Amino acid sequence: MTGDKLIGRTGGAQSSRSSAPQAQSSTAAAGEAAPRPAPDAARLPRDVGAALAELGLSLDADATEPTVTLAASALRATAQALKERGFMLLDSVGTDYLKYPALKPARFALLHNLYHPHEHLRVFLRVWLEAPTHAGTDELPVVDSLYPVWKAANYLEREVYDLMGFHFRDHPDLRKVLTPDDLEGHPLRKDFPLGETPTLFNEGRFIDPPTFRAGLSGQNPGLTGYRGELRRGEGEGRLPPVMPQGGPK
Repeated sequence: MTGDKLIGRTGGAQSSRSSAPQAQSSTAAAGEAAPRPAPDAARLPRDVGAALAELGLSLDADATEPTVTLAASALRATAQALKERGFMLLDSVGTDYLKYPALKPARFALLHNLYHPHEHLRVFLRVWLEAPTHAGTDELPVVDSLYPVWKAANYLEREVYDLMGFHFRDHPDLRKVLTPDDLEGHPLRKDFPLGETPTLFNEGRFIDPPTFRAGLSGQNPGLTGYRGELRRGEGEGRLPPVMPQGGPK
């Protein structure tokens, strides 16, 4: 069989002359496939600052990560605008600055972590919150829920509500998600009472938790006087001990 070749396990004959039309048909099939979409001219720039500027937003100059500080009343509208540009909600966290050495605009801050999966852009939306002080309130900071924008906010905001005590307006099911229902207070607040026991060492030595914590915060030198002084803005001239050359003597 001139021009024929054996293929497959059964050794069936196939003419080599038929291979060319098959190659042409596969090429034609590839040509008929839908072309890849052209790059979208309206895609976000890779610089998150430029993307935010188009929405009239600017990054905080003193933030380590790209952060935009918003008024609480503008949070949901800003989140909706960013969602329409491709951002998604990854995480939501609350922070309590009650005992923070530096002065902050308010005691509490809410941070929403947003990410653009195609442009690899990340930005944090920050809102400063204060607990109501007038009579007749439950003393919970109130802020709009982002559940109407991203359904992912459901459990994220429930966790912040449970641990920090932020009330999310318009959340469909604002219940505790981690702590028991009968636990009073919010465990991640700085004034939440801690159940502590001293840490014991050899020869009866121990670390007393309140004293140790006071030293870390700079309220009292305690057992961490070096760091405590620095937290209070003192002791800058002191240097930590340096290991002698060649190791301890």
